[in-house]
Amino acid sequence: MIAPAAPEATVDPVTLEIVRNLLIAILDEGEINLSRTAFSPIIYEVKDYSICLLDRDGQTIAQSRGGIPTFMADMGEPVRDGIEMYGADGFDPGDVVLINYSAICGQHLNNMILYVPVHWEGELIGFAATRAHWTDVGGRVSGGFSTDTTEIFQEGLQLRSVKAYKRGKPDEEIMRIIRHNIRYPELSLGDMAAQVGACELTARRFLDLIGKYGWQTTNACIHRIWNQSEALVRQKIAALPKGRFEAESFLDDDGIDPDHTLPIKVAVTIAADTLEIDFTGTAGQTRGAMNSGRSGGLAAAKVAFKSAIFPDLPANDGAFRPLQIVLPEGTMISAVDNAAMAHWNLALKTVIDTIYLALSQAMPDRIPAAHHAAQGLYTFFGRDAATGQRYSTLDTTLGGWGARPDGDGFSPLKTVTHGDTRNIPVEVEETFYPLHVESYAWRPDTGGPGEFRGGLGLRKVYRMIQDCKFVSAFERTKCPPWGLFGGKPGQTADARVRQSDGGETRSCRKVTGLPLAAGATVELLSAGGGGRGLPTTRPVERVLEDVRQGYVTVDGARRDYGVVVDAVTMTVDDAATQALRRS
Repeated sequence: MIAPAAPEATVDPVTLEIVRNLLIAILDEGEINLSRTAFSPIIYEVKDYSICLLDRDGQTIAQSRGGIPTFMADMGEPVRDGIEMYGADGFDPGDVVLINYSAICGQHLNNMILYVPVHWEGELIGFAATRAHWTDVGGRVSGGFSTDTTEIFQEGLQLRSVKAYKRGKPDEEIMRIIRHNIRYPELSLGDMAAQVGACELTARRFLDLIGKYGWQTTNACIHRIWNQSEALVRQKIAALPKGRFEAESFLDDDGIDPDHTLPIKVAVTIAADTLEIDFTGTAGQTRGAMNSGRSGGLAAAKVAFKSAIFPDLPANDGAFRPLQIVLPEGTMISAVDNAAMAHWNLALKTVIDTIYLALSQAMPDRIPAAHHAAQGLYTFFGRDAATGQRYSTLDTTLGGWGARPDGDGFSPLKTVTHGDTRNIPVEVEETFYPLHVESYAWRPDTGGPGEFRGGLGLRKVYRMIQDCKFVSAFERTKCPPWGLFGGKPGQTADARVRQSDGGETRSCRKVTGLPLAAGATVELLSAGGGGRGLPTTRPVERVLEDVRQGYVTVDGARRDYGVVVDAVTMTVDDAATQALRRS
């Protein structure tokens, strides 16, 4: 029997700081191991994963720092589902549990959670958990990213808290079910093995830490970390202006009805030392695949809350105690009844931007303008004629982020739900798949004009070497990335297809399984971020430098900033500029 934890007061501050940093270092090491051993580029190149430690009740102790922000402190519910199913005494050392069940996880089925129990002196004390994007989980389209599915059953295999390993041995019946229901078993089962290795490494390092400091001290440190995180966040909220701040925006469509936009409504209430985010009025769940479960709305709220209030504080359960979330059941971000969720996170970028828009009224010195938010997910899939093997690519576009309170927006980056994750390098794409990247360049004038300019979008052009099929999912083409405080919006995104027969170029922002013949081109145009402040207050020399760098055209400098630049000499006509700006 494990002795009860020592009172928090007995933890000395030096030990507390060592344990605090060791917990994160353990998870960072596990993350590196996952990335190093994974089979799929979406994991080892893009970093579409997360890894965390949870206590025996499913509370997040700590999380690695390099994965997807949307997965922040959100594996508690999936782990608690397993606890409810098996009981605390139903986990043996060596067990490995899988879950992607949409009613619990609320995401597309490719996001597979795998976790292992951690025991100390014969008793369960917690779990090491990972989530990673599997290349395929079955469903009607390779890769699982249909834009037109209407229920989760069309999207792939669901697993609800099943033990894939029992006492260290793979369950061959479960493995057969998985292997014969997905298109790329070598990739996905290889990724699963990488997840197992990362969890086992994390569990070993956690036990090493406990072996050094003892369970009583380690557990006391964990509770102290939670309580300190909560106190710090409450202190930061207490310093903010109090009140209710509202904002709204909208999404293009649900992938099925292109004429019906989807409203997003947010109200942020700051009172004393708590912050409430209320989503009442947001669109109901859709017929198409733009839905997420309740975890989607919670994730959007957590990302916005953390980045605005405590960006440098490591994520754990204690840090989110001051956050209250009002999320009615049955919205687009709290869908129920087996709703389609293939593009569960496509809406969340705009939801987060809308929360920022509300927060900008309370903290204008911290909040950026809107970012590209389109995500620009795209997939090419088919069978490689040279090898006879199936293949499926997956990536998202990089675009411009909104101007900051004291500087231009960053570019190019993925979305706010991706953080510092990466694109798959062109060299990897052209090596693994029958594709050729013809062009990859800035889109001048796409950043929203302002005293501080929005980040730029990119233009990427693929040419098909063989026949294949194409999936794309782009958003925010009707609701451009807005500027703040006089700043102008960024340009929107698009996906354009030109078939090899020389016909007209077609816009394909949301499309599933579009056939492409060899020689067809796909042009991906990502959006820019919104600007901040009046464009005519941007210093002339900075506008000139933008023109010289190719970020702003000569025409754009005149039109958007009132700066007249000679296209040959690359110098400013001061008199003409002054007159134009006065006008």
